[in-house]
This record gives sequence, C-alpha cells and structure tokens, in this order.
Amino acid sequence: GLILASDVPQLRRAIEECKRVILALPEHSERQKDAVVRLIHLRLKLQELKEKSKSVKQMCDKCSTIIWGLIQTWYTCTGGVPSEARQCDYTGLYYCSSCHWNDLAVVPARAIHNWDFEPRKGSVVAAGLAGAGGDGGPGGVGQVSRCSMRYLALMVSRPVLKLREINPLLFNYVEELVEIRKLRQDILLMKPYFITCKEAMEARLLLQLQDRQHFVENDEMYSLQDLIDIEAGRLGCSLTEIHTLFAKHIKLDCERCQAKGFVCELCREGDVLFPFDSHTSVCADCSAVFHRDCYYDNSTTCPRCARLSLRKQSLFQDSGTEAEP
Repeated sequence: GLILASDVPQLRRAIEECKRVILALPEHSERQKDAVVRLIHLRLKLQELKEKSKSVKQMCDKCSTIIWGLIQTWYTCTGGVPSEARQCDYTGLYYCSSCHWNDLAVVPARAIHNWDFEPRKGSVVAAGLAGAGGDGGPGGVGQVSRCSMRYLALMVSRPVLKLREINPLLFNYVEELVEIRKLRQDILLMKPYFITCKEAMEARLLLQLQDRQHFVENDEMYSLQDLIDIEAGRLGCSLTEIHTLFAKHIKLDCERCQAKGFVCELCREGDVLFPFDSHTSVCADCSAVFHRDCYYDNSTTCPRCARLSLRKQSLFQDSGTEAEP
C-alpha cells in the first residue's frame, strides 16, 4: 500500500515507515529484501515528483530500463554492478549499458559546424542525419548508442548534407572544401562531353565516380564519408587523379571532344579552350569560352551573343518581308 502514495508528503512518510520496517525485519531475509526494493521505488517516485527538469534521466530512452547508476546514491545492489547512465553524443538522449556500448562515431553536427572529426560515443537510436544530428559542441567523434551507431553506418555514404545551406561559412575556413568544390564543378562541365562521346561511353569513364554518383549529378550535396575523406586528405588526391584522366581524354586523346573546344573570339590567339580550364571564363548566356583576362577586359559585349542576336533579328526581318502581300 505504500507504493500508492502520490504526493511528496505521503511519499516521505511512506519512506520513513519503510525504513522502520526494514530495520525491524531479520537481516538478509526475503521480507527485508522486498522492503528494500519497495524503498527504492518510493525514493525513485519521490525523485520524479521533485525533479521537473528533463536533464535528470532515470529510464533508458531506448528500452525504458531503470538506469540504476542515477539512483545508486540511495542504494547499491550487491548482486551486480549498477548500470551507469550513458549519454549519446548524437541524439543527446540517455541509455543504459545494454543500449549504449560506448561505441565511437563521427558526429555529423560536430563535423559540419566545427570541422571536428574526433569520434564520440553514441547509442543505437538516431535522429535524422539530414538534419545533421548531434549537439554541435566541441569535439567531433562521440560516444554513441547502438541505434545511433547503426543509423550513422547506414547514412554515412548517402549525400544528404547540403553544406551551403547548413554552414556556408565552412568554405571560408576549410581550403580543401573549396578545392573539392572546384573539381566537382569541373567534372560537371566535362560530363556533357562524355555523354555525347562514343569512346568515352565505351570506356565508361564516368564509372570512375561510381562510388560517389552524386559527384556527376551536382556540386552541392555531400555525404558524411565525403567530409571524413576530405579531412583525411584522401578525397582530394583521388578526385584530382580522376579530373586529370577526364581532362586528358577531352583535350588530348579524343578528336571528337577536342573539336568541341572554343577559340577565344576576343583575341583569337592561344590554344583551344574548354570551360573547365582554370584560366577561362564562360559567358552565362551562350556558354562561349574566353580567356579570363580577355573576357574581363572586354566585358561590355560577348561577341557570340552579339552575333546570335543579329542572326535572330535578320531571321525576324526576313520572315516579316515574306509575310507582306
């Protein structure tokens, strides 16, 4: 009947009465053990009423097991080691030792906001990686619960992180990210050459990026594995090799692709130009390619745009003349 106490005064009276019962019963008897268990539950219930803050966790957020480590100041079980409360650095929730094995994992929020890849411990349940889960505090790799560990392992290679929206300032501080973005932009400019080139299709050049398919689709989305590899220096090296291979095919190995190059119409000098060359600029309207210096020195009018405009006017005038009776 003592467990039915529902407010703080009743619980305190019940606890005191339970203490007296424990002292009156024979030591190590079954009745005394039962009374001790009742005392624990009474104190736990009293603590729940007194503590309104969510920061005090007495139940595992995964399996709802009582986390004895939080109440061992009242009672320590002699039959085994009490379970400690373990916080997942990814979800911020508390778990028992069965659901949190102190596994280490890179926390997405710490990587994105602090460029920190130090592992943290985590749990088995996880919040959405698309929201860059984690508390974003100092340190990158965290202790995560088992469910968080499984979720992060599932999502690590999926391109769900749009860095320009989540943390655009990151590109101002991480030089490697700027280099990777430029390489990806160049590869996107090379892609039209390959999909219209028989030799490139037969050689399956684009399959060089089959493990990072999003690199041939856009230059904005990243996976957590991309960031890990960028920080480790692996992605920059491998992507530079692929970029060199692609450029070699277009500019040296394939006559069809070479024929799709541009001559600078502003100076009409120098080698054939391609939009992915580092010293070129591309007209935003007609995609013509010029030497960068020529383009900015003569930026008033694009010769190709002017020529296309005159051609349209001429065609319009010709069609108007034919329509006259």
